[in-house]
Amino acid sequence: MQHGFGNPTAKDKRKTFWIKQNLRKKKLEKQAAPQKQQEKPGPPQEAQQISANWKSLQQILKSSQSEKRHQNGFTTKKHQENAFQRSSVNTAAPSERDSGEKEKQKTVPVVPKEAGEKLKLPAASDSQQSAAAKRKKDREMPTSEEDGPKKKKKKISLDEERKPTEDDLWFDDVDPDVIEETMGAEAAEIMRRKQGVRSKSREPETSLVKESAFSGITQTVAIDCEMVGVGPDGEESILARVSLVNKFGKCIYDKYVKPTEKVTDYRTAVSGIRPEDIKDGEDVQTVQREVADILKGRIVVGHAIHNDLKILLLDHPKKFIRDTQKYKPFRRIAKSSRPSLKVLCREVLNVKVQQGEHSSVQDAQATMRLYTLVKKQWEAEISSRKRNKESEEKKKRKPR
Repeated sequence: MQHGFGNPTAKDKRKTFWIKQNLRKKKLEKQAAPQKQQEKPGPPQEAQQISANWKSLQQILKSSQSEKRHQNGFTTKKHQENAFQRSSVNTAAPSERDSGEKEKQKTVPVVPKEAGEKLKLPAASDSQQSAAAKRKKDREMPTSEEDGPKKKKKKISLDEERKPTEDDLWFDDVDPDVIEETMGAEAAEIMRRKQGVRSKSREPETSLVKESAFSGITQTVAIDCEMVGVGPDGEESILARVSLVNKFGKCIYDKYVKPTEKVTDYRTAVSGIRPEDIKDGEDVQTVQREVADILKGRIVVGHAIHNDLKILLLDHPKKFIRDTQKYKPFRRIAKSSRPSLKVLCREVLNVKVQQGEHSSVQDAQATMRLYTLVKKQWEAEISSRKRNKESEEKKKRKPR
């Protein structure tokens, strides 16, 4: 059944209803928009509106002031306190922040400051600079405790190695003994050479023995013996005293020997032996055994050492013997094929020995000091001769 043109259907009625509703809604929105703009606070335009809009004016001025200050990089005291509170809360311990408790986080109370005192907050740039400076300082510091003292020691050793020269001693009218007291022995020696004065002799006790050194048996030892005369006119010799020193000049063995025959000449002026010294001396066989045990496998130094070994009735490998009387450089210095120990000590060591009665301990110390003075050169010559000898033997063994 069709409706007439003048009668609208239900569909048309609904359509017209919603159109009217939309129009009404748009109209209400247009009316509400000016009201919202009016509700937004604005600065007063006239003098009469100042009292009515005082609160809105305060808010606008405060917001504008804070924006300007933040733009200029300046913060007020109150802003600093608020920032300090926020940083203290954020830097709390991780265990406190991560705890599962659902309580509100407490802010750290700010302690009121005294009058005139300003709150100093560490800037981020300052903390970065301090951290960088600390890392630089750590890199500059020595990695171990040994590095610092080592440099210092090296500097001291360079100063100590500085020795006086002839240019330093430009004057020539000062007593060398006075220079020795003030500038040291080396400076005095230079002055004596310039003046043509013979060097001052040193005391044997201080120049032949190293006082603070090891006092036991070393791989190198020096030996000396004193003898007395027996038989008609005391022409025959027997052992009266044996002394051994280590490489530092420390005495390791010193014994008087009981004579096996009647002594006809004690030779006290040279040997220093008196009847009471050897009356209760050690048995000669015991001394021979003890000395042989010490010398075994060691380098033995002596002056005309063949005489000492002969009187002891001992033998020793030639490769382990160092005889200061037979050393060629010493012979050239003394200008003699058989220089005495007294002459060598005077010319080489500048030490006076055997001024009166001899001492086997002092003579052994002097012999050892002569050896240690040229030990490197002496041993190098022996090694070189040994190598040459071995090479010659190899050439001889090669078949032609």
